[in-house]
Amino acid sequence: MKPCPNKQENLKNCNCTYPCDKKGICCECIAYHKNLGELPACFFPDDIERTYDRSIKKFKAIN
Repeated sequence: MKPCPNKQENLKNCNCTYPCDKKGICCECIAYHKNLGELPACFFPDDIERTYDRSIKKFKAIN
């Protein structure tokens, strides 16, 4: 896969605290979490994101 031209711009809005090689590469991050039945960190407020519970159930509970 070629480098993401938007990575640096994406990182400005990325609240993910998990050390990951997909950070700032939104298309890879979304695909990764979709395959796990989860949502990426950016769908969650910072306090919930830090729990690393990226489940759709958690997302529904806070919305």
